[in-house]
Amino acid sequence: MPKSEPQGHVPLAERLRPKTLAEVIGQQHLLGEGMALRLAFESGQPHSCIFWGPPGTGKTTIARLMADAFEAQFITISAVLGGVKDIREAVERAQLAQTQGRRTLVFVDEVHRFNKSQQDAFLPHVESGLFTFIGATTENPSFEVNSALLSRAAVYVLQPLSPEDLKQIVASAQVLKALPAIESVAIERLVAYADGDARRLLNTLETLAVAATQEQRSEITDVWLLKVLGERMRRYDKGGEQFYDTISALHKSVRGSDPDASLYWLVRMLDGGADPRYMARRLIRMASEDIGLADPRALRLALDAAEVYERLGSPEGELALAECVVYLAVAPKSNAVYKAFNEARALIKKDGTRPVPMHLRNAPTKLMKELDYGKGYRYAHDEEGGFAAGERYLPDGMAPPGFYRPVERGLEIKIADKLRQLKQRNDQAR
Repeated sequence: MPKSEPQGHVPLAERLRPKTLAEVIGQQHLLGEGMALRLAFESGQPHSCIFWGPPGTGKTTIARLMADAFEAQFITISAVLGGVKDIREAVERAQLAQTQGRRTLVFVDEVHRFNKSQQDAFLPHVESGLFTFIGATTENPSFEVNSALLSRAAVYVLQPLSPEDLKQIVASAQVLKALPAIESVAIERLVAYADGDARRLLNTLETLAVAATQEQRSEITDVWLLKVLGERMRRYDKGGEQFYDTISALHKSVRGSDPDASLYWLVRMLDGGADPRYMARRLIRMASEDIGLADPRALRLALDAAEVYERLGSPEGELALAECVVYLAVAPKSNAVYKAFNEARALIKKDGTRPVPMHLRNAPTKLMKELDYGKGYRYAHDEEGGFAAGERYLPDGMAPPGFYRPVERGLEIKIADKLRQLKQRNDQAR
């Protein structure tokens, strides 16, 4: 018979899992004295809720503690792997527990992946109070969770663990003698490597403990740590909210004319694994939306940067993206064309289909000419200064909407001056 595994072989994460609310590290904005989630625990009345936060912030742990606090049956369903059948089984178990006077808490991991059929099967039992629903998600629930389900659950936002929180976890592991001594600089590197994720830290500590035992090391040094971990890779969610938060920060830094911040967020994204081609597309968008005609060269430079990347690839081509993002940041800003386009689109959607004025219509046939198509049109190149003063180009009866309002920055200063001159000539001619 094989020997049972010694206590030391129990995963470190399980050995350090909090058994009481007081042992939870981090999330004190929810679990501290007088805070919302602490009050929910102390009320004696469980309520449905959704824990929203990045990986490794304690969502599952807190849900388990909630079940323990209310002496409730704890049932876990994966929104990815589970289906309607799993929900029905949970309902049956909850109904049985109810006959025995016991509560049930159903924990749905990755609740943002719940499809419509799962939600339809789940919602009535949440409404009836058969069980308390606890969801965990790394995505913004207001975007991803059914509104009917969301309206019946309080949303608690969990934050990444602070460096002090993570250091406390390292200290707890050392108290358990799960690790050899660790250099202080190595602890700092571990904390940075974990990037607010307790699970990642614990898994890394487990790896280090095994490697240190194999090499019979009495201390984890920073040099050895780098050898074991290899190149540090930051946590990065290429498709989730963190991704869109970061691209938002980049866009706003460019708009705010801060080249250092713009470079920082660009490199953060590239370092985290964002596709440089996607980044090039975003830079082209920024050139159109936030710089526009204040500096038309910006759009050309963005297109050139995208082409350079296609020719060189990574990492050489990324320098062209960096050059572009700095140029965009320091360029004069105008969203006048962006606003004008959106205003024009909004008007077209709500306005009727106005006929094209006769003098602007095309007249390729004799019949169309006989019907006065194109009659009276003035060819601008034949007019003084290449401008037909007083000519009208909007539909008959439509007042000038004034979509395009150039700003007093960059080239648009000259554009605004020219438009004022042309308006003056039109007014005089009319």
